[in-house]
This record gives sequence, C-alpha cells and structure tokens, in this order.
Amino acid sequence: MIGRILIAATAPAVLGLALLGAAHAASHIASRDEKVYRAVEANRGVALDLLKEIVNIDSGTGDVEGGTKVEAVLAARLTQLGAEVRSEPAEAAGLPDNLVAVFHGSGKGRILIIAHIDTVFGPGTAAARPFSMDRERAHGPGVGDEKAGVVAAFTALKILHDLGFKNFSVMTLLLDDSEERGSPGSTKLIKRLAREHDVEFNMEPGDPPDALTVWRKGSASIHIHVKGRAAHAGMAPQDGRNAAVELIHQLTALQGAFPISGTGVTVNVTVLQSGERNNIIPDAAEAVLNVRYRKPEEFDAVLARVEAGTHATQVPDTTVTISHDPAFPPLTENAQIDALAAKARMLYAEIGKTLELSGNGGASESALAMAEGTPALDGLGFVGGDFHTDHEWIDLNSVAPRLYLFTRLLMEMGAASRR
Repeated sequence: MIGRILIAATAPAVLGLALLGAAHAASHIASRDEKVYRAVEANRGVALDLLKEIVNIDSGTGDVEGGTKVEAVLAARLTQLGAEVRSEPAEAAGLPDNLVAVFHGSGKGRILIIAHIDTVFGPGTAAARPFSMDRERAHGPGVGDEKAGVVAAFTALKILHDLGFKNFSVMTLLLDDSEERGSPGSTKLIKRLAREHDVEFNMEPGDPPDALTVWRKGSASIHIHVKGRAAHAGMAPQDGRNAAVELIHQLTALQGAFPISGTGVTVNVTVLQSGERNNIIPDAAEAVLNVRYRKPEEFDAVLARVEAGTHATQVPDTTVTISHDPAFPPLTENAQIDALAAKARMLYAEIGKTLELSGNGGASESALAMAEGTPALDGLGFVGGDFHTDHEWIDLNSVAPRLYLFTRLLMEMGAASRR
C-alpha cells in the first residue's frame, strides 16, 4: 500500500455492527469447516515456501525484469490450478504487464481479488537482506506489502481447487504491477474488472493485532516546481537565481499549515530535488507533498492553500508553479463494507478468532473498485507491520488463521450473487 497509519475504527455504527457480528459469530464457533481447516494446515508450508521464492526476487515499482519474474512464478502455478491466465499490458511506460487469472465455476458469485507484486525497494535489496524467519516473524523486502497477500490469495485458490469447490461463477485474481505509485499501470483495468464482479477482496496486510480494513485515506501528490537561472557558483553566482533557495522559502511558508499525522488530512514533504553539479547555481528545484485525505474536498482545500502562496517569491526572477497527480480516492466506510466485515467476523469465529475493524492512511485499489460501485473489503493478507522499511515483517501466527478466513470468505461469497 502507499503509506500506512493504523487508526482504530470507532464510529458508533461500526462498533454496533462489530458487537453484533461478534455475538452472532460466537454461536458459530463449533461450526469449523474441517476440510478447509485440514487443507490450510497442509498448505501452510507451501505458502511460506512460495513467499520465500517471490520475496527473494526484487520487484520494486518499475523493475520490469523483476516484476515479470515474479509474475512468471505465479502464472505457472495458477495455470496448473486450471486458471485462464493472461497478461494485460501496463497502462504506463516503464512497468511490467499486469497478470490476470480467471477461474470458472458453476455457482453465482463473481469475485475479484486484487494483490500487487510491486514493492518500494530497489534492485539488489533482496540479495542484501533476503527472506528470513524466526519463531514469530518472517522478514524481507515487501514480505508483507504485499507479497504475503499475493501468496495468501494464491494459496486460498489452491485450497479451493484441491477441495473441488466450484460453487461460484467467476473468481478473478489481478496481480497489479504498480500499486505503490498509485497503480498508473492498471487503473483502467481495475475499474473495468470491478464493474464485471460482485465484490472485490484486497490482499493488503492486516493491521496488528488482527484487523480488517474498512476505510482508507485517499492519496495524492502535489508538486512544487521552481524555475530560476543557472550561473557559475564561483565566478558569477550573482548572475544566478537560485531555485533551491526559493523552494526552501516556499516550504518554510507552508510549515505548520497542515497536520503531518493523525486520522484526518496529512501533508508531508517526501521528495526534494535540485541541482546536478556542485559548482552551478541550480535553475530548477522541485518538492513533492504527499497528501492523505478522508474526503475529496479536503484535497481540494490543501491544493488551494498551496497554490495561494506561489506568487510570493523571495528570490528575484524565479517563478513557482504547482501541479498534482491524484492517485487513489479515499475508501469510505459504508453499509456494504460493514456487511462484508460482519460476514468475515462470523467466519473467523469458526476457529475461535476475533477480527477487529480498522482504517488507515494507506491507499489501495479497493477505493477504485468501490468508486465503480463494487463492494470492497481490504486488509485480507497476513498480519504485519513496519512496511516500507528495512525491518518489515509478517506475523507467522497469522498465516493459517488468515488462510482459513480468506478461503471460507471465498466459499461464502461465491455461493450467491450480491447484485
């Protein structure tokens, strides 16, 4: 996902549904599906072996070779399960294809599963710190965000195949090539597939200690561009117009204007660029502000505030322009999401487990699906934390329970259409 902050869901409606779901689930604890439970236990090691294999392949966003290798591993295995596997060309340059695997059954439900194969880590990261496990956790670049989600989706589909489960119309797995940059290579594909299915399940990691995601912030970037004038830094610095200095003035003027953390709007500087040589006054500079927001109008307000200060330059003869490239809209909790969460809580209770409901600042493809009118449930991967860092992890104790949950959820939702 693009960034992530755990925020507990506290809306009264959510808590009411959660308590109702918990009470209803308690009466179903004894109804564990033994065939699924045994299949999950049998496939836990298979899942971890696959996770190790794909974590040890670098596939940072834009790594075409690495992304293609990961997809090839999955494509071969999905084909063995009887899926119709195809590549969908990336919708932006410099990205690997997207992978789509379609399973056909004899029931009614049409289910879309989305997981992304790209990470935030560059080439060589996997070799420097490959997949590892201790008694409680697995580590490695992208282990939780989101290669564990890819593995969870595949393993659940394998279990259904092995059990001969066909009580669904269509199950489609989309492996997104570029989620960490806002899915520029797959947005149109996601929207089209969402319209063709009854529900979307997203394999982003579960929030600790054991939660599903029922809301997410939207994510967008605002670019502050400064144009100055180059000059020799030693012989004629007075002839230059330092774009980097002006950019600093612009950022200083915005200091304190927006929150940098919390449950609402946040704005953080994430990228600074200026200059190419140490003896030249830079004639261009750019800063990127990452904006997270709960409502679309909140982003509009941030953009207007940033644009308002662009004419007040302090370095003479410099100009400032603002651009933006929205990525994911917010995923707003609603009755459809709450109903899916309540179903998931009931199924988890079959094995004596309790699901929490949460929201966070990390955007995902679920918002795109929901915007097309397709109900979405997020955070169905294994539980993990410290994403986008060199100590990212997943909780190994969550592997089997989460596989059971997702397999049972696919079975239940495959049985009947929601439209």
